[in-house]
Amino acid sequence: MSEATPRPDSGSASAAREAERRDRMRLVVLTPMATVFDATVRQIMAPAMDGQLGMLPRHIDFTAPLAAGILTIVDDKSDETFAALDGGVLLKVEGLVRIATRRAVVGGELARLRTTVRQEFLALGEREREIRSATARLEAGMVRRFIEISDAR
Repeated sequence: MSEATPRPDSGSASAAREAERRDRMRLVVLTPMATVFDATVRQIMAPAMDGQLGMLPRHIDFTAPLAAGILTIVDDKSDETFAALDGGVLLKVEGLVRIATRRAVVGGELARLRTTVRQEFLALGEREREIRSATARLEAGMVRRFIEISDAR
């Protein structure tokens, strides 16, 4: 009798793919204007309200408020990417982690990210001041107009 050559076990290949899938999670970082990050990752460290929050793919599902700070993202090659977040909310459901934040800037090097954050966040802060000032002028004009209408009666 001839000895049969073993066939590759498709069940074990499937199990290996499933184990590999469980060792990754998809991270999506959203702002009101755009999706700033969307990729498969192995680990994240997020700035929680009471310290750093570490998360691996098999972490329990949950929701957490985030403080302003740096999000550290580790990809499949163990390379780190950083994102500056302006607070927000983290939601993990199975293999998907979503972070919603008002503002976020993504970068590979902390020094470069710091410069970018200063430029973008300070520019936004200046625009917000201008908008508040314009709104205050409009409100003052409306109050003056109401007073003029009241005095005319």
